[in-house]
Amino acid sequence: MTEDRMALLAMAEKAGETDFLRDLVREVVQELMEAEVDSRCGAERHERNAERTDHRNGYRSRRWDTRVGSMELSIPRLRNASYLPGFLEPRRAAEQALTAVVQEAYIQGVSTRSVDDLVRAAGMTGISSSQVSRLCQSIDER
Repeated sequence: MTEDRMALLAMAEKAGETDFLRDLVREVVQELMEAEVDSRCGAERHERNAERTDHRNGYRSRRWDTRVGSMELSIPRLRNASYLPGFLEPRRAAEQALTAVVQEAYIQGVSTRSVDDLVRAAGMTGISSSQVSRLCQSIDER
């Protein structure tokens, strides 16, 4: 517990150097994932336990876009099962539909500003030209 407080204090001291809220969210989410994986495995990291049901197998990186900004998360891997935290759901149908609309507009040659207007008209907060490019990257590769 003391180590957690010290880490939080160190992060607060660096608040001027980085985005404090985004770093805080990332740290909390990482700890939640670790706790969830510990419960799925039946043992903590590096713990020997006869009741262990699975083992950790490294991490994979995944980008997570939030209201406080984008961040890279290290998602724990398991040897015998797959793990995806609940807050990182696979793309839902609405998100897939929005992606399809953005990609179709891109194919038709609609400007990124007009795509932003289209997304805003759909009730979203908007989309930047870099986000449009990232969504349409697979189209460019084909």
